Amino acid sequence: MYINIRGPIGLRLDETDAMSQKLENVAKSMPDVTNVTANIGVSTSSSGLSSVGSGSTANEGRIYLDFKDFEKRSRPTLTTYNESKDTIKFLAGADISLNKAEHGPPVGMPVDIQIYGDDYLRLGEIARDIRSKIKNVPGLVDLKDNFESSKPEIRITVDRDKAALLGFSSFDVAGAVRTAINGSEISKYREAEDEYDITVRFAEKFRSAIPDLDKIYVFKEGKQIPLSSVASFETAAGFGTIHRTAMKRVVSVTGQNLGRLPNDILNDVKKILAKYEIPQGYSIKYRGADEEQQKAAAFLSKAFMIALFLITMVLVAQFDSLRIPLIIMSSVILSLQGVLIGLMIHNMPFGVIMTGIGVISLAGVVVNNAIVLLDYTQKLRDRGRTKIQAIIEAGKARLRPVLLTAICTIMGLIPMATGWAFDFHTFSFSVSGSSSQWWASMAIAVIYGLGVATVLTLVIVPSMYMLYTRD
Repeated sequence: MYINIRGPIGLRLDETDAMSQKLENVAKSMPDVTNVTANIGVSTSSSGLSSVGSGSTANEGRIYLDFKDFEKRSRPTLTTYNESKDTIKFLAGADISLNKAEHGPPVGMPVDIQIYGDDYLRLGEIARDIRSKIKNVPGLVDLKDNFESSKPEIRITVDRDKAALLGFSSFDVAGAVRTAINGSEISKYREAEDEYDITVRFAEKFRSAIPDLDKIYVFKEGKQIPLSSVASFETAAGFGTIHRTAMKRVVSVTGQNLGRLPNDILNDVKKILAKYEIPQGYSIKYRGADEEQQKAAAFLSKAFMIALFLITMVLVAQFDSLRIPLIIMSSVILSLQGVLIGLMIHNMPFGVIMTGIGVISLAGVVVNNAIVLLDYTQKLRDRGRTKIQAIIEAGKARLRPVLLTAICTIMGLIPMATGWAFDFHTFSFSVSGSSSQWWASMAIAVIYGLGVATVLTLVIVPSMYMLYTRD
């Protein structure tokens, strides 16, 4: 797990570190935690948005928590996660969130609503409206947006007319300020094959307060003038960061799930926002886990249809008939009933990726069993048997190979479905390994789908062959 820290805009790095140390002490007291590592001054954004206007992440940090090996933990880590989400939120004025480390490809936040438009202030107002409308959705926690409107800054306004009379441009003034505060590279230092930049700027004590700006001079072609003679200074507040996607300004409203499936929460959010009137010129898009799930579903659906098409083409060429391949392929579609039954029995959601892969792999096994049965039926008819005689004899002869194929596949997948594993380092068995939850839905889909498909192969497929083929 990891803890994200986000302090007020403009917070100094040492103050962020002080907050981090307090959270580290809390993290060390969590059950089964072995190591706590803090990284201060790094962006905690997970939206993948491009941004301008900030350039600094001194107010952000992330603390990583490592746990004992899975089999040595005293309690489920999910229990620790659920109990600790509110425990860490004891620091006033900071946004603190506890997150689970997601394995596999990045999928984004469970709820990620992106609002597009031109007026950034208006985007912030819409984001606040949306948060207020969906904050009571059951299971939706850590609801927040990334709109920043209060970054403290010092504005230097150049009197262009006065500067031009003295022979200076706004670029000259900006260069002098940049060199004094941030520094400018003036040369390089070489030592053997190594090269180092030489950067000059004011010492720390001469660039830490507004009065220090009076000590800056603008130089050009041997002339120099005080910065204060062509510019005025004032403190103000501006945007902390302006996020963009595809060159459009965007503000994101994100949230985590707790105790409910992300899809259920997102569906509730969509129902609420379907009634929300978006101002003209602004739009809403659902991204994060929902977008990635839709992409995965589209890809796997396309892969499934292509697989069925290619199998059908091979069968048409093999049997020199269209009816028999369609009978075989119908058993693939009907076997999906077994997949759904298995998921309901084990109270598992239909995982788009792993369950989808299980459905695609199931199609290959189901087709093999149907081919074994109907191919032998066709051979018996070629030898002079009647249709009913060929079906009965083929059923008797192919019962054993069909059952053996199904039983061997199901037995081979039971360890994956239950999480049984053998550790070759310690020569011991383990149950419910750390990756078993990831693979279980795929194994359950194949096991129950193949179980139902075996019955279909031995009963429904011969019946359809009897009804839909010529005598």
